[in-house]
Amino acid sequence: MSSETTPALPAGGALRVMGSETEFGIHAPSTPAANATYLSSQVIAAYARLTRQANAADSGTRWDYTDETPLRDARGFTVPRAEATPDQLTDAEPILTAEAVALAHGPAEIELDGDQEPALMNLVLGNGARLYVDHAHPEYSSPEVTNPRDALVWDLAGDAVALAAVRALASGGERVPPVNLYKNNTDGKGASYGSHENYLVPRSVPFADLVAGLTPFFVSRQLICGTGRVGLGQDGTGRGYQVSQRADYFEAEVGLETTMRRPIINTRDEPHAVADKYRRLHVIVGDANVSHVANYLKFGTTALVLSLIEAGRAPKIDVHEPVDAMHRLSHDTSLTETVRLIDGRRLTGLELQWAYFEAAAKLAADQGVASEEGGDGHTAEVLRHWERALTDLGGNQDAASRYVEWLAKLRVLEGYRNRDGLEWGDARLGLVDIQWSDVRPERGIALRLAARGSLETMADAAAVAAAVVEPPVDTRAWFRGTSIKRFPRSVVSASWDSVVFAPPGSYRLQRVPTREPLRGTKALTHRLFDEHESIEDFLAALLGDRRT
Repeated sequence: MSSETTPALPAGGALRVMGSETEFGIHAPSTPAANATYLSSQVIAAYARLTRQANAADSGTRWDYTDETPLRDARGFTVPRAEATPDQLTDAEPILTAEAVALAHGPAEIELDGDQEPALMNLVLGNGARLYVDHAHPEYSSPEVTNPRDALVWDLAGDAVALAAVRALASGGERVPPVNLYKNNTDGKGASYGSHENYLVPRSVPFADLVAGLTPFFVSRQLICGTGRVGLGQDGTGRGYQVSQRADYFEAEVGLETTMRRPIINTRDEPHAVADKYRRLHVIVGDANVSHVANYLKFGTTALVLSLIEAGRAPKIDVHEPVDAMHRLSHDTSLTETVRLIDGRRLTGLELQWAYFEAAAKLAADQGVASEEGGDGHTAEVLRHWERALTDLGGNQDAASRYVEWLAKLRVLEGYRNRDGLEWGDARLGLVDIQWSDVRPERGIALRLAARGSLETMADAAAVAAAVVEPPVDTRAWFRGTSIKRFPRSVVSASWDSVVFAPPGSYRLQRVPTREPLRGTKALTHRLFDEHESIEDFLAALLGDRRT
């Protein structure tokens, strides 16, 4: 598609194309030995049936894998497929065996032709998001948005989707037992699963600059957006409490892996966009947040730091042994631990964050993107929340515990410890940790705190409910989601950078590229949908219209 009229986002602030990926923890209490991949597929199928996006054969809008390149490394090479680990092969749909299904149903309850059970593993939603099975977990990937507030809202929409699937499976009318879903990152038994972020940056920015500018920031970002975790070490057997769910699982500074030797900076070079224009930064160090403010800060502060790097104004900080520094900062809830820099200085995690905040505030002021008049409407808000969090963490932790998630969870756990005399190794505290992130509002501790006003919220319920069914209006997600809603029987597959139509009466599929994220917006394409009710007329107009 032509980019001659592509809109541009203002530089220097918190606006950029971004999105989230959340792998939910899954557990079937009545069938603990059930295969998690199969259960996850049934979560997808239940939501498909609930929203009537699937027909009797459980088919729906599938994922188009055509442009997937998960083995391309930003350092300039591609990993041979034969050398890749299975978790890296995200360009192929997982396959379920009869044995996997039997673990959920019992061998006497199923009849299979052959050794595979058809299962819905991928679904593209009408809000532009993707719901699918990834690494034996149901995963929600939000549609592309352009600002941190929308990133929060459409991420929360994923929590609502997860809840709807849980309710459907608990209704008794489904083929599998009820399941519980948790928005967390570890099962308390040594397994960790991801909550990833994605940000588009110009291809012209050297990858080495991203590594240098982001590493100290990611090492310390957990202090404002960590979720908190009972247990120390990857297996969680160390007694204590720490700031981040994910920190202990990172073992490398830079690398392509996401489930083994996890790196602070991931090098996957899969832009899902115009490849010579954009690089997609795939961030895997973050925790899954239930706290609105923590989640918002995760996106907003990272967007500001990327603007610093693009402008060549990131703080000149070089952390000695960043992996160890990340672990130590996570293990220190007093926030007094210091990390050593290459130049010999020692800084606390808060001091590292203050350095980035001050640089971001200066750049935003110089660019005018945070001003009351002429600002972008988002950067100033991110800066206010960031400054408040750093100030409160340094001197008013009672105030911070209303929105900094790891601290809010710690206060709840300390209440149990004081009431019942529990030591950190007590299994009951681990159960509280898990229950914190239950997606059911009557069971999830964080959601119950938010309902009674003890955990600060930023997105109202109406906005989140709308985001469950409506795509963002200012990215290509609007075209994708609206196509699926308007022509559900004619869209056979889709991805971030394509929508594939099956015109009635034709044996040929029509693949429409959507590689420019800032096109396919409502402003650019709504007339196509408004003026053409039939798929035949719509495609005829679309193929002759370059506005998308």
